[in-house]
Amino acid sequence: MQAVAKGVSRFTRSTQMASAARLLHVVAVLHYLVGIHGAAQLKIARVGPFLSDVFYNMGNCKFVTYWNLVLQTVYFTICVINDLIGTNDSHPKKTPFIRSLRDFIQASLAFPLSTFVCLTFWSLYAIDRELVFPKAADTFFPWWLNHVMHSNILVFSLLETVATYHKYPSRSKCLLGLAVFTIVYLIWVHIIYYLSGEWVYPVLSVLNVAQRIVFFLILMLLFFGLYFLGEVLNNKVWESEVAEGQKTRKMKKK
Repeated sequence: MQAVAKGVSRFTRSTQMASAARLLHVVAVLHYLVGIHGAAQLKIARVGPFLSDVFYNMGNCKFVTYWNLVLQTVYFTICVINDLIGTNDSHPKKTPFIRSLRDFIQASLAFPLSTFVCLTFWSLYAIDRELVFPKAADTFFPWWLNHVMHSNILVFSLLETVATYHKYPSRSKCLLGLAVFTIVYLIWVHIIYYLSGEWVYPVLSVLNVAQRIVFFLILMLLFFGLYFLGEVLNNKVWESEVAEGQKTRKMKKK
């Protein structure tokens, strides 16, 4: 009887978590769409670092914050699609592509990038906001959009970690995804500087070449470290599911 009761309790908890996760995914998509719409409506003033025509006309696509906003929108949209036509079973017999894609993006980019953006932005903001978000930006950048892009991103990532079990792909695949994203964005930052003569972030203008290299390396180490943090959190929150997966893989090898 106790075993039956435990089974019923576990099934009820699983059903409740699945329903909460579906609601979270829909709310997240709507939240990020509002953020993208708000960012599109910005009338960026030609103040502070926003000086040259080239720099000004590139709009929001200059910033990793905006890249993250788009990524989170895509990720949670994939979550909604998976909720509808995929599967949220911990260990399905056959994993649909949409489910594998969801788990890969969450592990390699969605969690590390949202956490990275939130931590680095508010850390630099606390040290000297002029290095990352000049006070002059308050005239055209609404406070609510600032929190959508720099605060709520971490809240949704943590809620997603707690509400949804993710089967992490191999570390080599995830770290490769991280590396490709990092290299592409760094190249983009330097292309913008080459075309406009201005750095995307004011903090880069106060550093010499050697300092910038060290700065980028530190940020890359933090970015990669956040991947491992996401894996640890996922394994801790979903300990029984992870153990079940490891047991299943061992049995298949035998």
